[in-house]
Amino acid sequence: MRTTICNSGQYVPMHSHTRGQLLFLTEGLVEARALDAGTWIVPPQRALWLPSLVEHQIRVIHTVEMRNVYISAEAAQHLPKHCQVMNLSSLLRELIISLSKMEQLYDEQGADGRLVDVFLDQLHASKEAPLHLPMPNSKPLLRIASTIIEHPEQHYNMQYWEQQLGISSRTLARRFNAETNMTYSQWRQQAKLLNALQRLAQGEAVVNIAQELGYQSQSAFISMFKKALGKTPGQYFS
Repeated sequence: MRTTICNSGQYVPMHSHTRGQLLFLTEGLVEARALDAGTWIVPPQRALWLPSLVEHQIRVIHTVEMRNVYISAEAAQHLPKHCQVMNLSSLLRELIISLSKMEQLYDEQGADGRLVDVFLDQLHASKEAPLHLPMPNSKPLLRIASTIIEHPEQHYNMQYWEQQLGISSRTLARRFNAETNMTYSQWRQQAKLLNALQRLAQGEAVVNIAQELGYQSQSAFISMFKKALGKTPGQYFS
């Protein structure tokens, strides 16, 4: 359990931990990628849960202050088995900050042990934040996904990809849903949302982001953002 400050651009290559890791950001923004599982964007005041032995990499998008809490397999047995960004209650955020100051060998039968029990109960009750972009695994769909990530402003439809790949649009749509558990349009919007989060964290103007992501107006972009995350861009980062 410790507090860490990392600067923009810092990169941690693929690695894993023998214990589960809860990475809580008090400030900044990071991008996390897990082997064969996709990408997550972690904004401030949220946490990334990484189960034990999951291969992952971390890239700091905007200078972060974060707390790491490592959880044994026994203590994590009721926690999710897959990576996810979690929305945290005010109580849970304060618990994490308190835990990050504790000694690794704490008194499990004393006050520290009771604090950990409350923390685990609160963490188990936390809800997943919709900040994941799952990657397809087949070569044709990876080409589609990579193109969208590189050119999020383009509005390529399935008919376009049918012509490019020589695979029927119906087959592509079915396979995209099967490999990502999202429709093509849902995935494309999620890619735009995560792109926008990165750029908002770096201080780019909403109007510029909306234009460069292909939205017809700033209000259309804000409407999409609020529908996905429940708040406007300004409210979300405040």
